[in-house]
Amino acid sequence: MHKIAISQASLDRMKTRMGKLHPFDTIDPRQTALLVVDMQNYFVKPGHQGEVPLAREIVPNINRLAAELRRRGGHVVWIRNGTTDTCESWSNYHGHLQKPERAERRLKAMDIGEDGYEYWHGNDIRPEDAQVTKKRYSAFIQGSSNVERHLRDRNIDTLLITGTATNVCCESSARDAMMLNFKVVMVSDGLATHTDDEHNATLSAFYGQFGDVQTVEELLQSLERGDQKKAAAA
Repeated sequence: MHKIAISQASLDRMKTRMGKLHPFDTIDPRQTALLVVDMQNYFVKPGHQGEVPLAREIVPNINRLAAELRRRGGHVVWIRNGTTDTCESWSNYHGHLQKPERAERRLKAMDIGEDGYEYWHGNDIRPEDAQVTKKRYSAFIQGSSNVERHLRDRNIDTLLITGTATNVCCESSARDAMMLNFKVVMVSDGLATHTDDEHNATLSAFYGQFGDVQTVEELLQSLERGDQKKAAAA
């Protein structure tokens, strides 16, 4: 698991702006979705080119948060990368940002139906959860997936971001979601990347400017406060 260390400068800025450390410390579960990004074999299974070893360690935290959110009436969305058609439509990435042999392995491994496309076996995916395929780092950028419409149709306004890699697909999706006016929380112990430095750089940059950063334990408390607020207003 990553050693989490959000920069003191980011913490100080949030306290100055908000007067508290967590802007979304009271969350209505019924308007909340947990997005689990790229917890698929290509990134989690040993031996794959895109393996992020620490991703295996966050699985229990993700499953725990998913179970609690479902219990409270929230929604869980499992998002994975698929490379069908992306060789042509994302040619700059595959043609210029990696060696040809790496690009070929990536495209083949995550094509729909291939082993890298399949979800990691430890994910606790339930029938009531949604499953979405994206074609870019961000699930929300135009042409990547239908996840925005899926969430809007369910009156979701708050997103909890988990998965891998913290600083790539998770950060890209989280930032774009905020720009689309969702309230976004990155789950610090439900995310993984290759190093603590990369993990914490993303959390520090995201925090305050784009949304909130909370641990699973902090989120369970925020969801409980949301339930209590709803009950008091009834």
